[in-house]
Amino acid sequence: MIEAHNLSKAFKAVKAVDDASFGCADGQVTGLLGPNGAGKTTTLRLLATVMQPDSGTALIDGHDLISDSQGVRESIGVLSDNPGLYGRLTPREHLRYFGRLHGLGGRALEARIDELVAMLAMEEYAGRAADGFSRGMRQKVAIARALIHNPRTLILDEPTSGLDVMSTRAMRETIRRLRDDGHCVLLSSHVMSEAEQLCDRIAIISAGRLRAFGAPDELRRQTGCQNLEDAFVQLVGVGDGQDATTNA
Repeated sequence: MIEAHNLSKAFKAVKAVDDASFGCADGQVTGLLGPNGAGKTTTLRLLATVMQPDSGTALIDGHDLISDSQGVRESIGVLSDNPGLYGRLTPREHLRYFGRLHGLGGRALEARIDELVAMLAMEEYAGRAADGFSRGMRQKVAIARALIHNPRTLILDEPTSGLDVMSTRAMRETIRRLRDDGHCVLLSSHVMSEAEQLCDRIAIISAGRLRAFGAPDELRRQTGCQNLEDAFVQLVGVGDGQDATTNA
């Protein structure tokens, strides 16, 4: 579970995140949507403890973002916008390395690796070096790496960006499975259709500020729009200096 309270982060004169408060429940997928430069990635980085907020805080699985950042890191799994794999390591070696960083080892670690390889259908290439992997293969290794310690909360930055149709479908099915297993999933996306398919609740952010938060149906009713894309454009508004493109 994530409970963000008045998070703010500025870079010189630019307020990337401005007094943002929202919650993400276990057993749900929460989407963070916004135009380019709205503050989505900065928000995710704050929650992942990559950056410290200028003010505000968050509780993640009961751990305070400021006073217990190590507890937060132990509780979350993070998929960044760049998988950052080691080209000479195989998927199994990646998972073994990161599992050991999380204090896992022995038969329990090997069993977890086998479980993730099967879950993400990586058997065919689990023993191959990652150099030359497709984007979809790299994303699978990266999400397995985020899951190796079986975290309760997942923070996913554009998890389907750059994937082909089949890889996108597989990633979305993995996210649904994680939700159904009781995980708290927070993801950012530019794709409205993806948000409608996956998300139980949606936070819309623009110019660093939270513009709306609720279930897709609630956002449509709030704006009187028939689809989420029109609701998004109305809530974000035009002329605030943001690019309101809904697909990237």
